Amino acid sequence: MRAEASIADIEVLNAGSNWREFVKQVALVAIFGAIMLFVVPNLVSDFRQNLLGKLMTYAIIAVGLDLVWGYGGMLSLGQGVFFGLGAYAMAMYLKLIASDGVLPDFMTWSGLHSLPWFWKPFEHAWFAIPIAVIGPGILAFLIGFMVFRSRVKGVYFSIITQALALILSTYMVSQQPYTGGTNGITNYTTLFGKYLIATDTQHLLYQVTVVALIAVYMIAWWITRSRFGRLLVAVRDDEDRVRFSGYNVALVKAVIFAISGAMAGLAGILFVPQVGIISPANLGVVPSIEMVIWVAVGGRATLRGAVIGAIVVGLARSYLSESFTDIWLYFLGSLFIGSVVLFPAGIVGTAKEGYDWVMRRLATLRAGGAMPAPGTAAPSPSMLTSEGVRSGE
Repeated sequence: MRAEASIADIEVLNAGSNWREFVKQVALVAIFGAIMLFVVPNLVSDFRQNLLGKLMTYAIIAVGLDLVWGYGGMLSLGQGVFFGLGAYAMAMYLKLIASDGVLPDFMTWSGLHSLPWFWKPFEHAWFAIPIAVIGPGILAFLIGFMVFRSRVKGVYFSIITQALALILSTYMVSQQPYTGGTNGITNYTTLFGKYLIATDTQHLLYQVTVVALIAVYMIAWWITRSRFGRLLVAVRDDEDRVRFSGYNVALVKAVIFAISGAMAGLAGILFVPQVGIISPANLGVVPSIEMVIWVAVGGRATLRGAVIGAIVVGLARSYLSESFTDIWLYFLGSLFIGSVVLFPAGIVGTAKEGYDWVMRRLATLRAGGAMPAPGTAAPSPSMLTSEGVRSGE
């Protein structure tokens, strides 16, 4: 009876802890949303607001990549593939709306006389927008399942995903009549009857992007706190042990890879109408590596770090390119190298390590009698270790 009571008490405590953590996350997200929706637009110019909207699409990609890399231990160097597919699907819809029944300009220049059959479904938003999210997710699942089923992991998985980014970008360039080639797809005019160049439309797109980022973040947070999330971390830490326990490791990894791909596709949908163009330069090897840097700078396995990293790196890139037009890439490269070498845990991870160090030092001082905690006695010297005060287990 006592054992059963103890188990019940533990479950109640865990439930209470999870509920407090949920409330904390909701409060943080609500504060972030309020600042981005109501404060920032009144402090920055329309240009800066549009830049922030683009950076938040990057943050959506970073959150999905953090699920794969930070929590799943799979370094994907090809997230640009799924971002690009979502962006191109949205661009095809916008281009057909802008053409208004006329063949898109780059098709005319390439000698086409009729709209290709695979373009026709993209005349409809009910097809283009869902497929821009579902399509990359399905592709990521199929690729992931085949790769993970063969037990490919580590650097070999990274090489495969990087090769996919190279293949897709090269293919998009080679298919000039259908994809716009190197120039990509551009010159959009309206979205759901609203002119894209209108200030009100851009403000609305910014607000939608903020809401989408919040939704993606909360979904990712829920995944990491669920049983599936704990299983994902177990796969990252000891894949063979999880497999020997009877779990289908390939399926677990493929599912999270698919979710990450769908998130990247969603980012592509929001990116295109705000930036006004999508080209192979946005989805190749270099952009895919930069997506990894966002997560590395912000901090792996910290969803907040993924968001912070994407925005901080994006702002640094914008500022450096404006201030040092000839040598800004050297500064950006130094920033990346410095963050990885000096702060391998990223912004959030380093901040957490600093906070933990301070708390350990305070606990040590209290235990030694220098700073006794009010109403408590200092622990005996046997409870102290070189790392501070033992937790008492």
